[in-house]
Amino acid sequence: MAQDFDYFVVLAGMRTGSNFLEANLNALAGVHSYGEVFNPHFIGYPKSRDVLGISQSARDADPEGMISTIRNQPGVLGGMRFFHDHDPRAFRMMLADPRCAKIVLTRNPLESYVSWKIAQSTGQWILTDITRRREAKALFRMPEFETFLEDLQCFQVRIMKGLQHGGQTAFYVGYEDLQDLDAMNGLAKWLGIDARLDSLDDKLIPQNPGPVASKVSNPKAMADGLATLDSFNLTRTPNFEPRRGPSVIRHVAGARAPVLYMPIRGGPEAEVERWLAALDSVSVEALKRGMNQKQMRSWKQDHPGHRSFTVVRHPLERAHHVFCTRVLSRDPGNFSAIRAMLVRDHDAPIPENPDDPAYTERDHRTAFAAYLDFVAANLNGQTAFRTDPAWASQWEALRGFGDFVLPDHVFRETEIANFLPRLAMSLGIDAPPVPEPAQPDAPFALSRIADTALENRAAEIYQRDYFMFGFETHLHPQGTEG
Repeated sequence: MAQDFDYFVVLAGMRTGSNFLEANLNALAGVHSYGEVFNPHFIGYPKSRDVLGISQSARDADPEGMISTIRNQPGVLGGMRFFHDHDPRAFRMMLADPRCAKIVLTRNPLESYVSWKIAQSTGQWILTDITRRREAKALFRMPEFETFLEDLQCFQVRIMKGLQHGGQTAFYVGYEDLQDLDAMNGLAKWLGIDARLDSLDDKLIPQNPGPVASKVSNPKAMADGLATLDSFNLTRTPNFEPRRGPSVIRHVAGARAPVLYMPIRGGPEAEVERWLAALDSVSVEALKRGMNQKQMRSWKQDHPGHRSFTVVRHPLERAHHVFCTRVLSRDPGNFSAIRAMLVRDHDAPIPENPDDPAYTERDHRTAFAAYLDFVAANLNGQTAFRTDPAWASQWEALRGFGDFVLPDHVFRETEIANFLPRLAMSLGIDAPPVPEPAQPDAPFALSRIADTALENRAAEIYQRDYFMFGFETHLHPQGTEG
């Protein structure tokens, strides 16, 4: 049978059975999948140094060349697995290419999430020997699950839209279909491969069989959290399910005050949340957060006269804050892959120990400048990393709010000491507190390293933010060229 495609991609997510699907594809004569070729943390597989002689740095510099090498392997229909956080440049190239076979693998997102949490806890991502199985129960966290779900659904919508716009179709495989020999051979036929499987791969063993409720340590909290979701939107399939709107789970409402804070990542989030808690003399933990759209509508209805706001921060200060708290930091949620890339590809002098006394102001400026170069390339679609909200432009974040509702007020960080108390007084709150100013970033404050070159670089990267919000280009007029 003549092949209809030059190469293939399995569009999937973590804990969807993609390893098992890949193993069965590789069991077909004339087919080879090379793993997660465009994973930003590694190339192919965690311990691989290259794929077909192409290193990770070479892949990042030329994703099209990596795709071409896989496509042009003689006598082999090559392919890869691709997840939502892999190189967006490669995703666009493959999605637009009708000679690339798209295999879309899906699984119930709750099962994927719970399996992911268990694998995180045990450190066991693949099981080949049942005697070595590690047991654990997942702790279900609703805000984390909603973020997980949002990433998955956005990815599936991008796939569907790309196929529609290109007049293409894909082969859809559900997690349960992976155990269907006829379905796997049907996939081989669709790929244009003559080979067929006599049996399915028996090396990989399902790690966490059983009902999902039995695999979490807090099943009641899970059930209560899931009850707030729109059940028609639990899985995004390529058919006619309603589109999922923008996520509002990061919005924070007062414990009693009818005030809603719509944070932009990288801004003065902690300071504003403390002010919001102080309005009602409660702890930050007492603030209402993690709401979905249905709950947000209910909150608005229950709080007539409510006011919402967001706070924008000067782009250079925001970039420096994210660099210090997410790149240099080793705290949970840090950008370890970005840090490793800056050291590897940009020779950024970032120490292994963030408290290393040998790390100087000069080192800090050099490393921060390298981070700004990365952000510039990323926002131009020139890196293997997806754009994170922490460094995306604030203007785009504000536009995203508008898909559900825009804030009533947009305050600059330098204004909140005056305007947030006024906002509270307009709602009848007497003697409202004044928000605390943000503390200088560590290990070095921006004022210690800022110069004209850094400020001009930030202005180049975030032109729209400077223009739309009226930020000054030079925060430190005494600065010198770096």
